[in-house]
Amino acid sequence: MSSGIIENTQRIRDALPQEGLFDGKDWLVSPEPLRISNAFADELEKLGYRLHLFVRACNQLYFQSVKGKQPHWIAQLLDKGKPPELVELARQRREETPQVIRPDLILTEEGFAISELDSVPGGIGLTAWLGQTYADLGFEILGGANGMVEGFRSITPEGADIIVSEESATYRPEMQWLAGRLNERYNPGAKWRVLDGSQPEAGFQWQPTVYRFLELFDLPNIPAIPSLTAAVTREEAPVRVTPPFKPFLEEKLWFALFWLRPLREFWRRELSERHFLQLQKVIPYTWLVDPAPLPPQAVLPGLEVNDWSEVAAFSQKERQLVLKISGFSELAWGSRGVHIAADLPQAQWRLELERALGSFECHPYILQQFRKGRLVEQPYVDAEGEARVMQGRVRLCPYFFLSEKKAQLGGALATVCPADKKIIHGMRDAVLVPTGIGE
Repeated sequence: MSSGIIENTQRIRDALPQEGLFDGKDWLVSPEPLRISNAFADELEKLGYRLHLFVRACNQLYFQSVKGKQPHWIAQLLDKGKPPELVELARQRREETPQVIRPDLILTEEGFAISELDSVPGGIGLTAWLGQTYADLGFEILGGANGMVEGFRSITPEGADIIVSEESATYRPEMQWLAGRLNERYNPGAKWRVLDGSQPEAGFQWQPTVYRFLELFDLPNIPAIPSLTAAVTREEAPVRVTPPFKPFLEEKLWFALFWLRPLREFWRRELSERHFLQLQKVIPYTWLVDPAPLPPQAVLPGLEVNDWSEVAAFSQKERQLVLKISGFSELAWGSRGVHIAADLPQAQWRLELERALGSFECHPYILQQFRKGRLVEQPYVDAEGEARVMQGRVRLCPYFFLSEKKAQLGGALATVCPADKKIIHGMRDAVLVPTGIGE
C-alpha cells in the first residue's frame, strides 16, 4: 500500500507545470482526492443555486436601499470606507453580479458551515489542474475532470483579459495555466490572456470581457485601472468586467444582514421559504460589530448582553466566536484579519474587539459563531518521502460558475489542515487535493 501511495504522489508531482501554480508556495501532496458521498455532492449542487439566489438578493437589497424602498442605513453601511468615485461606478451596472462564487465550507460533525462567501476567489487554476491530474489517475472528480476549465469558459465564452494585480501575484501562475488550457482548446475563435495590472501598455485595447482578479481596495495602486474604468463606462461597446466593480457585494457583513429580524421577510420573499431555511442551517449566526449603544432594556440577540464591553469580558468558554474585518481592506482576504476569540488571552481579546469597534466608520467588523471542524484522515507523503496519514480538519471550497438561472459546479478544492490549527487555510503543512466522489 505504501509503495502505491508514493508512486501516485510522485506522478502528481511530476505533472506539476514547470512554472508552478502558486508563486513561492507549496503544499503536501496526497495520492488521492478527498472523497465525499453522492448525497453530499447533490447537496453541494443545491447549495450553489441557493447562494446564487442569495447574491442576487444582496444586490437587490442594496439598490432598494439606495432608492429608499428599504432603509437607507443598509446602503450607507455597505458603502462605509469606499471612495465616492467607486461607489458611483458600482451603481452604474445595477443588474450585474459576480459570475464566480466560492463559499468556504467547514466540514462539521453535523454537516458543514459556510464561514465566508468569496466572489474574487483564488484557486481556480489550481483546482482545475488538480481535477485533471487526479482524474488521470482514475478517480471520479466532483464537477468532472474538466469542470473548472469548462466553467470558466462558460462565463467568458469569447475569451477574456484576466487582469491580476501585484497584491494577487501569488495566483498569477495558476491563471496563466488556466488561460493556456483554454487557448489550447478554443483558440482561434476566442483568446484568453493574463495581464499584469501594474504594467499597462500604451494604447492598450481591452477585450470585450475582462476577468478581475484583484481586490477593489487596491485600485489606486494599479496603473491599468483608469484605462479599464474608461472602457467600462463608455457609451459604445463598453467592456464587461466580472466580477463587477461592486465593493458592497464583497462585504462579509451580508451574513449579519441575513440574520437581522427586520429583514427576515425580505430574505424569505427573495430566496423562498425553503431556501431561506436551508441557508439558516449552514450560515453561522453573525453580528455586526456596531458601537452604537442599545437601549437599557435591549440585548444583542444570541449574546444576551446589552453592551460590547460585556462581550469583551466573556470567559474563554463563552468565546466560541470569530472576529473578522468585513471587507475593502488588505486584511480582508486570506486568513489575515481573522481572530479566533477563544484562542486569545483575555487582554488581547478585549483589545481586538475594541479595535474593531473603533474602526466601524471606515472598516466594519463582524462577529460570527465558531463552528469546529470534524476530524478526517487523509493520506499524504511528507518531505522525506514517507507515506503518512494526516488527522486534520477540512475547508472545502466549491466553485460555482453563474449564468442567469444556473449555478454550475466546476469542482471543489479541499484543504486539510493539521488538527491543531484553528484557522483552516492553505499553508505549507496542509494537504491540498481536489474533491472526489465515492466513500
